[in-house]
Amino acid sequence: MLAIRPGRPLIVLFHGLEGSSGSHYSRALLGALHRKGWNGAVAHFRGCSGEPNRLARAYHSGDAEEIDWILRRFATQFADLPRYAAGVSLGGNALLVWAAREGSKAAAVVRSVASVCAPLDLTACGHHLAQGFNRLYTRNFLNTMKARSQEKLARFPGVFDRTRMQRARNLYEFDNVVTAPLHGFAGTEDYWTRCSAKPLLPQITLPALVLNARNDPFIPRSVYPRPDQLGPNMRFELTDQGGHVGFVEGPFPGRIDWLPRRLLHFFEHGA
Repeated sequence: MLAIRPGRPLIVLFHGLEGSSGSHYSRALLGALHRKGWNGAVAHFRGCSGEPNRLARAYHSGDAEEIDWILRRFATQFADLPRYAAGVSLGGNALLVWAAREGSKAAAVVRSVASVCAPLDLTACGHHLAQGFNRLYTRNFLNTMKARSQEKLARFPGVFDRTRMQRARNLYEFDNVVTAPLHGFAGTEDYWTRCSAKPLLPQITLPALVLNARNDPFIPRSVYPRPDQLGPNMRFELTDQGGHVGFVEGPFPGRIDWLPRRLLHFFEHGA
């Protein structure tokens, strides 16, 4: 049960790939909310809270059904509070997919949404992560994802091919053998195509902030939407700096409070 400040807004945050409430952006946002007197919660995707999921499925970049269940539960439990939702990276893409699929019905659940460094085109970003220096980042992701997958196979033998999972060298190969079959997709192409938020953005009617950085190493610039590819109440911002969910400012080692300030300003003022 959350310790709620009565009458104060509630922000629900959806983390990125292999993230959690312990991620730097989660801690920074919750700290800013505490100082402002608002309410906040980080929704863990399945298997990311430190406890294994009881089902074979995990989570993925277009998990709109999971987003919907979580946000509607908050809406029921805290119906008297102004509610907002933010998503980071994978969580940002999934949140935008949810908002697009819900259309005008989303307004009954939250007042507005914000995505941060979302990989809006999963195909372009997935292949980009398999190139150059990004392969080091991919290797780190794969190490933790493969460890979780080994644990899953111990509880659900045969749900995917262990040997092919262990041999996966990039996200395309991993998603083809693990993510896609676990969540009902025909393969990586089917998963990445159906779960990319970019083609769905015009369907979003909620006020929405889409925030990205030009120097994000995970996202090629071709991914960023043009004005005619946005929903009617959508604001797209592209900062010069920020990396992938960094947005550090000030002298070394820097502060990470810019992003929470930007999100809170958007939720409070709509701009």
